[in-house]
Amino acid sequence: MTVRGGSARSFGVAVALIAGITLGNGGANVMPVFVDDFASRFGLSESGAGLVAASQLLATAVVTLLLAERAARPGRVRMTRFGLALSGAGFLGATAASSPVTLVLANLVLGAGLGAVYAAGTAALAATDDADKASAVTITGTVAVTALLIMGVPAADHGLGPGTGFLLMALCCLLAWPLTRRLPDGPAVPSAPEAGPAGRTKRTAARPSVVLLLGAALLWAVTQGAWSYASVLGRRHTGMSPSAVSAVLAVSSVVALAGAVAGPVAARRFGRMRSMAVFVTAQALAMAALVLTHDPVFFTVAAVLWQTCQLAVLVQMLAAAALIDPTGRLVASLSGAAALGTGTGPPAVGAVLDAAGADILGLALALGTFVASLPLLRMTVAGTQAAAERGLTPPSAAETG
Repeated sequence: MTVRGGSARSFGVAVALIAGITLGNGGANVMPVFVDDFASRFGLSESGAGLVAASQLLATAVVTLLLAERAARPGRVRMTRFGLALSGAGFLGATAASSPVTLVLANLVLGAGLGAVYAAGTAALAATDDADKASAVTITGTVAVTALLIMGVPAADHGLGPGTGFLLMALCCLLAWPLTRRLPDGPAVPSAPEAGPAGRTKRTAARPSVVLLLGAALLWAVTQGAWSYASVLGRRHTGMSPSAVSAVLAVSSVVALAGAVAGPVAARRFGRMRSMAVFVTAQALAMAALVLTHDPVFFTVAAVLWQTCQLAVLVQMLAAAALIDPTGRLVASLSGAAALGTGTGPPAVGAVLDAAGADILGLALALGTFVASLPLLRMTVAGTQAAAERGLTPPSAAETG
């Protein structure tokens, strides 16, 4: 079945979007658990485990960027299912890996497959009739399923043996196959702008600026780097057990669903740029607090606040990109750049943690978040203007002056 457009209120479309984006970004979201598995199963150092993680995340990023333009055209369901098959094979390879070399090769394969799934899934967000609602519903569902995976993968490792968490991920790829059939498809993109009714041009794929892509990459390098070592930092600094830290991270992800709801509401009430600036600031401070604190309660509070603000920022970024470019290429490109950041983040954070310690790391993460947000804040203003021009949402007083 080919779905040319999707309603944000359609259950089948919502399930397809959630399945595609959850699996496409599954490697990054479950990476804290994977890093612990890499280190314990093969006796790797923190930086060594980060390099294995980077092989998967960089493969996802490169493939997502390469397929961003293709994802703006018809054939998203076929692309998604090809990616699911490839990543499923990679997860099985990671389960059976007997050395760091075979583990890296398996992660490259599964990362490439996840990149195809992620490109198609994120581009499909722009094909819905309400970008804000579709982004909020999709991110909410993705976070809920990811929280289950964060608890399920280590449970499989501890209960059935090291590496079996990857087998669970392979099973998820199989289960997602029939769920993606309602993924909204893309339009046939013309080679040049064509005149439409009332002198308007038809939809064409937008080419994002390098600065915008670098901003998205840096923001998610900082975010994913901190997230990948959140479990390690929690165990070392607070004295919590691995299962307790995993539970805290899973609970923080679920409670943070409020951010997916608060993001669109705050954008309508206070303006996209102003509300996103507040969320970015709170995210940076909470991230630094999580790295620096030695108190379990403060660690938990910081994790919840960080994840809540991160979701609010993510929903606003995806919605703005979908409004600017309804073909989905801009959303997929930003997602690819973000995936590139997630690939470089873990080894960079691991290196800083090994060389300079947690205090310097916390300050670097906060500063990186502020710098990376600048081009994204500018994009949110363009998204508000695009929505106003298409008559979807009225411009707020905060951005019209």
